[in-house]
Amino acid sequence: MTPFDLVALEPLIAAEEIALRRAGATKGDRVGWIGLNDPSMIALLFACERLGLTLVPLNWRLAADELQWIAEDAGLRLVRYGPSSGAVAPRPVPTEARCDALLIGYTSGTMGRPKGAMLSAAALHANAENAKQVFELTPDDHVLTVLPLFHVGGLNIQTVPALLAGARVTLLPKFDPDGFFDAVRAHRPTLTLLVPAVMAALVNHPRWPAEDLSSLRAIGAGSSEVPMALIQAFHDRGIPVQQVYGMTETGPIAIAQTRAEALAAPGSIGRPAPLCEARISATSEIEIRGPNVMSSYWGRPEETAEALHGGWFRTGDVGHQGTEGRFWFTDRLKRVIISGGENIYPAELERVLHEVPGLRECAVIGRADPRWGEVPIAVVVVTPEFDEAVMAAHFERRLARFKHPRAVIRIAELPRTALGKVQAEKLRALTEGAGV
Repeated sequence: MTPFDLVALEPLIAAEEIALRRAGATKGDRVGWIGLNDPSMIALLFACERLGLTLVPLNWRLAADELQWIAEDAGLRLVRYGPSSGAVAPRPVPTEARCDALLIGYTSGTMGRPKGAMLSAAALHANAENAKQVFELTPDDHVLTVLPLFHVGGLNIQTVPALLAGARVTLLPKFDPDGFFDAVRAHRPTLTLLVPAVMAALVNHPRWPAEDLSSLRAIGAGSSEVPMALIQAFHDRGIPVQQVYGMTETGPIAIAQTRAEALAAPGSIGRPAPLCEARISATSEIEIRGPNVMSSYWGRPEETAEALHGGWFRTGDVGHQGTEGRFWFTDRLKRVIISGGENIYPAELERVLHEVPGLRECAVIGRADPRWGEVPIAVVVVTPEFDEAVMAAHFERRLARFKHPRAVIRIAELPRTALGKVQAEKLRALTEGAGV
């Protein structure tokens, strides 16, 4: 947990170059990396850039078969290892195909098999410039990274941009609340990036009220919609929550809040990043164009053609833009529930659920219904304080009757990806047997 900058990283980069050459990696090859957060992974990224190789970060939380599927899909020449995570590393499956991307980021696969988004070195540098301006990064900054580097969020929203700006970085191997508070106390970072599940873990921790967090001038937040209650909890501590909107395919920074925007319009996802354009299509979909956007999906020309048209990337998200130019997220297009011909956006219901006492976590998903086509189902994690009658009263005041959940399923924990996104397919399986 020692802070480092790009100068301090140079010996590690040189060592990775030597190791890659000795392993026989040549320009265009894909190199996998698996392990807990460690400076060696970032060094490997820079070494790959120098040698014309492609880094494929691997999610150590995946099952062995899932990891092997990615290794085969990417055609990995070799796999490098960081600190042990307990994962079973996949076997390399080299192919003769060449790749000109610096990074292939595999999507989280919440709706099915992941796809490899190809991000060039130029795309990563454009993304870093977006980050530099959005977060006002300077050499005096110190970023605390607690999110996994195998996702572009943990790697590219603050970590790599900070190093390119001359700032320092401290890595936690993986997130835990005490580790976060200890790192803030010891190193006094100026910035960090969190997701809603991590924010909630901090706010609900016994150390939250008294811990000195004054070194943080802001936090970045994203991956999924951030509940207003969590934003307010950080704002009450004098820490603006700068929302960042994007995805693996956009580097990921596409739309974001500056510190001033975070204070002026909490809940907005902000304005287009400095090197980006954003627009709302005729179907209310958010579309992104810019040098940070992927070139294609690895080995998937049909999916690439569907996602990219006229230089614009179709995000699959519904949103709207206010007259002041700010963008607001509505929901994922694929999550829209069509009930009796009416569109129901699960995120709208989840905002109401977040206000219900005794509800720790929640997600809404559609379930097939013979009469209405689909109906919304609420899957919740609750405390003894939770009362369904109180929940129903909240919905009566806030939303039309056809939007109310038709059933409530209580579980111990929501199935999530490493970045806190609810896994839709696993959630849908839970609703299939739910009664109305």
